[in-house]
Amino acid sequence: MKQKTALRTRLIVFLVLAGLLAAVSLLAPLLCPNDPNATNAAAMNCAPCAQYPFGTDRYGRCICSRVLMGARTSVFSAVSLVGITFAAGTALGLLAGWFGGVVDAVVMCLADVMLAFPQMVLAIAVAGILGGGMGNAMLAMGVTGWTLYARLARAQVLSLKEEPYVHAARLSGCGAWAIMTRTLLPNMLGPLAVNAATQIGTMMIGIAGLSFLGIGVTEPQAEWGSMINASRAYMQLAPWAVLAPAAAILVTVMIFNYLGDCVRDALDVEAES
Repeated sequence: MKQKTALRTRLIVFLVLAGLLAAVSLLAPLLCPNDPNATNAAAMNCAPCAQYPFGTDRYGRCICSRVLMGARTSVFSAVSLVGITFAAGTALGLLAGWFGGVVDAVVMCLADVMLAFPQMVLAIAVAGILGGGMGNAMLAMGVTGWTLYARLARAQVLSLKEEPYVHAARLSGCGAWAIMTRTLLPNMLGPLAVNAATQIGTMMIGIAGLSFLGIGVTEPQAEWGSMINASRAYMQLAPWAVLAPAAAILVTVMIFNYLGDCVRDALDVEAES
């Protein structure tokens, strides 16, 4: 009982923190102390002060305002990308596991081909061909992102399709679509949700990495990876311009990773009880 209470408390805490991140991302334009894109030649590389809480960059732009606006870009792009890859991968895994045969062979062969290349290397290649921009960066990261959910969903379907309640649904006259969506999917969402929560941090780091390399989000749009790239040459002169977005990435990824761990532990305890 104490363990379940502690796990529930941890889960609530990290859900609240994730909710605060989402709220900050949504309300970023209202929370910015200054215009995130306004330059000021008289305040270039200014140290943190009352007017500029996180200091300014080489163009005199407010780092605090750009970090807040970058939260909207980084957090929502990562969450949206995980949602899309989650839906696509789960659907393909369901079809492959349920129908088997040619469908299973095609889906798994495609997944194996995608997994043959390191995700970041393939993402860099795709983004380099398509060009910069958030849309292309998300597409580059999503090329292989669906494979995790497809393989996991397929494994779950193969283990669940012979359960008595699935045979009962078949005998009652339910079609394949009804069984997959109403019977199998609700019973396999737990492991998939855990992986989705932890993948948010991974996708965020991937998008930031592409922006850092100059093939993701480009200036003047605020994004944490591009902010680090733009200020890294001035690390000794104005370290706050690099440390602020780097700390934002670190804290955000940690919150979503711990949230995924809490969801996994809570599901394990429920399964044991």
